[in-house]
Amino acid sequence: MKFGEKVRELRKKKGISQTELGNQVGVTLRTVRGWELEGRYPKKRELYDTLAEVLGCDTSYLLTEKESFITEASELYGNRGAKQAEHILEQTAAMFAGGELSDADQIAFLNEIQSLYLDSKIRAKKFTPKKYLKDEDAGQA
Repeated sequence: MKFGEKVRELRKKKGISQTELGNQVGVTLRTVRGWELEGRYPKKRELYDTLAEVLGCDTSYLLTEKESFITEASELYGNRGAKQAEHILEQTAAMFAGGELSDADQIAFLNEIQSLYLDSKIRAKKFTPKKYLKDEDAGQA
C-alpha cells in the first residue's frame, strides 16, 4: 500500500475530512490531496511524526524505505531530487520483475543504489556553477 492510500485509509477510519487533517497537521488541503490523490510525499520527516500522531499510527507504518529515500532526496535536493529518486526506484523495481534475487539481496541492492544516488549528488555539487547553488551553499563552495 502506498503512502497516500495509507493516509486516506487512516483518515477515513478517524472520520475526519482532508481539510481537518490538514489543519491538525499544519498543511493545506491541497497538500493533503497531493498525498492522497497524486502520489506525493511530505517534504520533511517531522511531518511523518505529526501525521502518525494525528492518525493514531506508528511513524514506521507511514514511512517505508521507499518513502524515506524520497523524503531524504526531497529535503536535500528539492522536488527535482524527489522525482529523480522516484524514477530510480521505479527502474530498480523493473529489474526485479523476474524474481531472480532473494528479498535480502533486493534490499541490499536497493540500499546501495540509494547511497550511490545521494553520493553522486554530493559529488556533482563540486562542479555546479555558483550561480545555480542556493545562497547557503554558495558560501561553502
